[in-house]
Amino acid sequence: MSISQYATWRALQIGADNNNNNNNRNNNTNMRNLTETIKTFSMQTRRLIHEARLTPNKDSLWPLLLVLGVLHLHLIAAPYTKVEESFNIQATHDILNYGVPWANTSAVLHDKFDHVAFPGSVPRTFVGALLLAGTNMAIRAVSFLNSFHPDLPGQQLMVRGTLGALNSVALLSVKGAVDTAFGKTAGTWYILFQVTQFHIMFYASRTLPNMFAFAITTYALSTLILVKAVTAKSARSAKRRRLALYLLTVSGIIFRSEIAILLAAETVYLIARQRPSLTKEIIPAGVAGAAIGLAITVSVDSFFWQQFPLWPELAGFYYNTILGKSVEWGASPFHFYFLNAIPRLLLNPVTYVVCIPLALATKATQKTSQDILIPHIGFILTYSLLPHKEWRFIIYSVPAFTAVASAGASWIWTRRSKSLVYQGLAVLLVISTLASAVASAGFLYISSLNYPGGHALAEFHNLTSAEKSKNISVHLDNLACQTGVTRFQQVHPHWRYDKTEDEERLLDPMFWQQFDYVIAEEPRRVIGSWEPIATQSGYAGMTLRPEDNADLLALSQSPHGALKTLHSVYNDIAGSLRSKITKGLWPAVKMEPRLYILKRQDPPAATTSQT
Repeated sequence: MSISQYATWRALQIGADNNNNNNNRNNNTNMRNLTETIKTFSMQTRRLIHEARLTPNKDSLWPLLLVLGVLHLHLIAAPYTKVEESFNIQATHDILNYGVPWANTSAVLHDKFDHVAFPGSVPRTFVGALLLAGTNMAIRAVSFLNSFHPDLPGQQLMVRGTLGALNSVALLSVKGAVDTAFGKTAGTWYILFQVTQFHIMFYASRTLPNMFAFAITTYALSTLILVKAVTAKSARSAKRRRLALYLLTVSGIIFRSEIAILLAAETVYLIARQRPSLTKEIIPAGVAGAAIGLAITVSVDSFFWQQFPLWPELAGFYYNTILGKSVEWGASPFHFYFLNAIPRLLLNPVTYVVCIPLALATKATQKTSQDILIPHIGFILTYSLLPHKEWRFIIYSVPAFTAVASAGASWIWTRRSKSLVYQGLAVLLVISTLASAVASAGFLYISSLNYPGGHALAEFHNLTSAEKSKNISVHLDNLACQTGVTRFQQVHPHWRYDKTEDEERLLDPMFWQQFDYVIAEEPRRVIGSWEPIATQSGYAGMTLRPEDNADLLALSQSPHGALKTLHSVYNDIAGSLRSKITKGLWPAVKMEPRLYILKRQDPPAATTSQT
């Protein structure tokens, strides 16, 4: 076991020991089995990566810093989470702060862990949360960081930053593969296209199951690009094929079952184009990936859900696909992914209108571009047969489309001095990429206004800072919990943060008497006498003709320091331009009240009159 592995698992043991020092014999056995499974997975993966000789490019420092910088800018601008991220962020909090409950497991899970109170419609895997929590425990366990103990909101940023860093490294591996396949100019354009795509940068640090899978599928893509760009019959190509299929199998079994379609598409295409050995490559990769993936998810998730055997992705596949429950979330037409999702995900229209067609049509890049795209097009076509569609279901294909687009961009850029056509296209490339960066920044600004729950709870803590030593009870309604409230935001451990959803209880006047404060979307539904002490606004659309006294750069919270100065300068400049040049026209967001912070009003004390 490597030093990093030892630190991670030792930190998990420390967290568990802090909970309860009396480990029983059966759970010790489970711990050893689970540790050995993770160790085997890590060793197998490292061996395959070493055999494939996938090492970081020595010229990858500036792209890494750029990707990390842009990604973490998105993280800082929008630090809160939505309901789709809830399971993994809550599970990471619980493992990080309570450890793995090897002793009195059932009692600790019921008393401490969020998934017991809010299990959802189907069980989901704890593997991603366990890895994030373990990594962050290991960081804190390192000797020179022993004194580093961030507060709970800071822990959430660290956890999300860890996932973002993992996805950044995966994206950089594709850049290295593009360098090899299409040249370093293409690799540069790949990075420029990638960092100006809003969805990838915004969601890369978000704890959706898809984004855990994204890191693995993106790394698998980098190996497949190398396989398709060099001699298919070499020993190194065989090892890379095994690694890619192994990684796709593991990610599909643990994180997202739809990756099985992508795995099938890549496997069929490789067999058709490169004739790999079934007995030496295809079958060993599939068997190893399936065995290790199942061993990890069944052991981890059976433990945390206290059901054995449990394979969450199989349960989710049965519920959503076999039973057809996913349709309850809405249905989209067959062409949704191609005509709506992919253009939104790529963002820059030049990439899919000019660059990708050019790469597919140009003889020098045609074969490799086709080899990269055809399996992903097959994956998306097959997945389009299901009625319920979301862009995140095909996000694994975005780096592939971007890689091919970068080949077309490189072809244009290296020929910009040869003709006016290429010169014009090169200018169009630069302008469209800058425009995409501006659009992505605009989307980030708007998205940051969509977390009223997180901002309301932070404001509530500010307003009640003088009462932090008291035992306060606050009810958080459904909208607050869906738009930013997580256990990482519940900063006072002795306070009670109630999230009751039962409509019958919410209609009982006695229910509301237990609370000192309420954060609610509709104050009229809160029974009793309550005083509004603050209002939290949220995004309500765009306007080109804001009111005369409107804030032209609305924010979720009042700015401070340098941000306050920048905010004031922007409003002054925009207001001047609006009044003198645009005749009242100016793009601005509309905000409207979303949540209200209410304080209980005690009835006036009874007075007695003297006669």
